[in-house]
Amino acid sequence: MTLQRNFLKGVLEAGCDEAGRGCLAGPVFASAVILRKNWTHPMLHDSKQLSEHQRKILRPIIEREALAWSVASCTPLEIDQINILQASILAMHRAIEALQEIPQHLLIDGNRFNAYFGIPHTCIIGGDGKYSAIAAASILAKTYRDDWMERLHEEFPMYGWSVNKGYPTKNHRESLYAYGPTAHHRKTFKLEGVSISERFGK
Repeated sequence: MTLQRNFLKGVLEAGCDEAGRGCLAGPVFASAVILRKNWTHPMLHDSKQLSEHQRKILRPIIEREALAWSVASCTPLEIDQINILQASILAMHRAIEALQEIPQHLLIDGNRFNAYFGIPHTCIIGGDGKYSAIAAASILAKTYRDDWMERLHEEFPMYGWSVNKGYPTKNHRESLYAYGPTAHHRKTFKLEGVSISERFGK
């Protein structure tokens, strides 16, 4: 499927996406990207449809060629305090705030968003596979989060975060039972129907 360049023609649009909503550990990251007019790349697509190698190739290209871009996050503590949906939206707000250009319209991947200071927005389910700016944002959010989890892996190698990136894989779940949660785990997230904080008393 060919990505569309604009939702509204003649309007400065920022695409927004997040990475890490379904993880048991680590921050949720979000990115906002404003692409230059008519810029595209043959490899550009939803980050989930790309290999890790392709994402790493595209990241510096997007950073160099975009009119503006930013990446922001919310911590596991914030996620536990306000829930993962609101933390994902807050991370997007932080990314939008950090842009060097002020967009006139926001393209949001997904179906939920809180209005950002009067800038109109459109939520698009599967938007990262439909619009170039959202696809670019998905790549930045994913690669920055992966880098973060790989650095955490050096401190906590027993959880396998360099491979599972904090998602609830069999290895990650078994390590949680063996070693308990870290400060980087989301305590309100559940294992077999029971939150991590309840299960481990932390």
